[in-house]
Amino acid sequence: MEHFYVITNPTKDGELKTAHYIRQYLTDRGKTCIVDMGTKKPGREGYTYKEQVSLDVDCIIVLGGDGTLLQAATDLADREIPFLGINFGTLGFLAEVNKNGIEDALEKLIHDEFEIEKRMMLWGRSYDKEEIKDDARALNDIVITRKGSLQIINFNIYVNGQFLHRYHADGMIASTPTGSTGYNLSAGGPIVEPKANLILLSPICPHSMHSRSIVLSPEDTVTVEIESGRDGEIQEVEAIFDGCHKVSLCTGEKIEIRKSEQTTGIVKLSQASFLEVLHRKMSD
Repeated sequence: MEHFYVITNPTKDGELKTAHYIRQYLTDRGKTCIVDMGTKKPGREGYTYKEQVSLDVDCIIVLGGDGTLLQAATDLADREIPFLGINFGTLGFLAEVNKNGIEDALEKLIHDEFEIEKRMMLWGRSYDKEEIKDDARALNDIVITRKGSLQIINFNIYVNGQFLHRYHADGMIASTPTGSTGYNLSAGGPIVEPKANLILLSPICPHSMHSRSIVLSPEDTVTVEIESGRDGEIQEVEAIFDGCHKVSLCTGEKIEIRKSEQTTGIVKLSQASFLEVLHRKMSD
């Protein structure tokens, strides 16, 4: 690799010290490296102006936690540039490099000692009656959750147009295998090998003794239709993409979720298997 771009979360990388250290380390070895200041832009989601990322960039190095990497992946989903995450957070399944391993990681990048895993993404499109409201992608998950008052929401789930179930719950998580260790895990959903291709549906606090997670084919299309609330009242919910992009939905509206045509490339430097990493992370 020759050309690098660094995205940093300024709240975790004070005065961008680590970002500038990485830039200096790479430029001293004849590489090019640009540091994105990582400041939230007015009227924009995420940390990055994607037009600043030139076409010759070989790798995007993300400093922060999984949340920072997810936002960067969403911002740059159509650029097909692999990401390396350096973990400044806590658990960190996506950001595999710790701060004390930065030099070793950079040397491996310079000498092409790495693999790139292609991770499945989700694509969601919301509708107001029959009109399209919004569409976006997610690497981890698309979460349909209540908006405002703390009350159970009612919604119908269809798979490929066929009615599956009417839920009474706090919401629903549609997750990729990568996102299986995120909110899906907290909601009691299964952990999945991140290189797999499938869609997970996990209800959030369902008002039922029998609701379980459902594993679907990556070719399936999931539709979540918002029902009326108690006594026919209008329900307001949100569809949240990777904890960042939000779309408001109300009774009678729906969102379709399917596998995205785009994937996210994750740079893997370690030879440790997913199960080894899972054991280590869950033991911390």
